[in-house]
Amino acid sequence: MFQPEYEQRLLHGLVDGNKEQLDLRCIPRRAGNQWARNYALAPGNSSENSAYACLLRNEFLDTKITSLDQCKQGTKVHAQTGDFKVREKTRIYGFGNGSLPPLRTPFANISESSQRLLNISKKPTRRLPRLPYKILDAPELQDDFYLNLIDWSSENTLAVGLGCSVYLWSALSGQVTRLCDFSQEDNLVTAVSWQGGGRQVAIGTLSGYVSIWDAEKQKQLNRLDGHFGRVTALAWRGNSLASGSRDRSILQRDVRNPPTHITRCLRGHRHEVCGLQWSPNNRYLASGGNDNRLLVWAENYPDPIYAFEEHKAVVKALAWSPHKSGLLASGGGSADRCLRFWNVLTGKLVQCIDTGAQISNLAWARGSSELVTTHGQAQPQVIVWRYPSLKQVVRLSGHTHRVLYLAVSPDSESIVTGGADETLRFWTVFTKQKPPKVPNSVLSLYQSIR
Repeated sequence: MFQPEYEQRLLHGLVDGNKEQLDLRCIPRRAGNQWARNYALAPGNSSENSAYACLLRNEFLDTKITSLDQCKQGTKVHAQTGDFKVREKTRIYGFGNGSLPPLRTPFANISESSQRLLNISKKPTRRLPRLPYKILDAPELQDDFYLNLIDWSSENTLAVGLGCSVYLWSALSGQVTRLCDFSQEDNLVTAVSWQGGGRQVAIGTLSGYVSIWDAEKQKQLNRLDGHFGRVTALAWRGNSLASGSRDRSILQRDVRNPPTHITRCLRGHRHEVCGLQWSPNNRYLASGGNDNRLLVWAENYPDPIYAFEEHKAVVKALAWSPHKSGLLASGGGSADRCLRFWNVLTGKLVQCIDTGAQISNLAWARGSSELVTTHGQAQPQVIVWRYPSLKQVVRLSGHTHRVLYLAVSPDSESIVTGGADETLRFWTVFTKQKPPKVPNSVLSLYQSIR
């Protein structure tokens, strides 16, 4: 490669004593060119959004682009301005005799803006399938916004309340079994919830009692009375079960104690309680009701520590973030349609977005900063959001009537939704969680020593 001094001498024909003049008619001339406009109008330039195109702008046009979005916006602005009457002069380079520009060494440092641009880690685009990978018929799946009729266990078994019965569907074998039937007492199933171990399932009923069943033995273990209205929400915390009812109360009980023993009775809602969720650290219990209120309860406090009343419709959709402590998401009904995020450590509203439709359920991904919402009324669909930007990753349509129920698979990669069209649809929506790397060291507990 020529050194700068050698290049200057070569271009002026002074090498080896020869004073032969070189033809300089094709030396690039940059002075007077409208670089910003000509770059945008250059034929075949279809990569304005690429990092390479942004780099060229920084180094040749002295721009200060540090992101791909700035490059895209800058290209549109230059393409819309300038004189477009002289089409024959829209070339990047002009040619003619003139003085040579100062040479730039090939090892010169690039600008600070280009360095920041190169540090951007561009992740590959994740494409989600738009169609469910499985559809199951669910006859007698109730069209009731306030109920919670499906749940997916840690043992990969789906529990579904259909009419007066609860059915179990194994995701491993595809086998369907009927766990229980309350048709003799004309008692509808109104809620189902698996315990963490995936063996016991709690079933709420129209009559107001909760039935605890052993799914493997298909045997009822306990019956918990105490409510005076239908039980529509259930939430486990170890062996403790919280139940919300149309009687406006929340009962907390230990299933190992006698059925009549009630640990706590929480009263704060003015209408039916239809949403219950324990925080990941089990310190807080969030409850939503038909009174448009979101309450947060703490241990050893008889009254809620927070009462959020910003929602303008029923609050059923609740979910705690598994990534950020104290972050709670809630969704409102058809008169509200808003997805709100709360910091229960400070009691403040963090973010709010109008989704345009009734929110029936929501759930966070464990392996990524995303969440999914299900919707009814005007737009029966499933939406995956990226947090905290709240940009939509994908919209999934398929249900012909409103989507009422949601459950997440144990690997947190798939979800199942239940709709008023009496179908269960299985979707792949989240990124599969990567297992943690085990250090390869002789001091590791998992390393065998000979």
